[in-house]
Amino acid sequence: MKKTIKLFTVLSFFILVITACSTKEKEEEVLDMEQVKSEIQALEDAYAEGEKAKDAAAVANYYSVDAVSHSRNKEPIKGKAAIQESIAMSIASDTTGTYNVYKIVDLFAEGDTAIEVGSWTEFDTDGNELQNGNYMSYFEKRDGKYVCVRDMSTTTTPVKSDM
Repeated sequence: MKKTIKLFTVLSFFILVITACSTKEKEEEVLDMEQVKSEIQALEDAYAEGEKAKDAAAVANYYSVDAVSHSRNKEPIKGKAAIQESIAMSIASDTTGTYNVYKIVDLFAEGDTAIEVGSWTEFDTDGNELQNGNYMSYFEKRDGKYVCVRDMSTTTTPVKSDM
């Protein structure tokens, strides 16, 4: 009986030591960057299609409810509703029929976040390039899909001076 108790104690001690010493590393999810790129480009394409269709709600689907958009020569616009309102005013005042194309230049992603550096080009109705620029967007994956939380854009067109 004493032998059984000693054997049980020794085995228990070794099991305790082995389990205490083993560390279980958290397995990190490896992102499929081609999939992320495809999802982000689809958002950019839907944004462009919404602009072309003059559908402010479709454009605003790009953004999260708490998004902040930093546009050229404007104060930052805070919140999806305000962004949609700004887009609607822009669309309503546009009589040129121009359209934009957005392309991913660089993409960085980790976990549920992604940062896109992109380029945009504005074309007239005949397909001639009018101007272009760059943008940067920060995305978070919410409810299984990416939404833009912050963005900003610039133009490569020089500022016209009144001098």
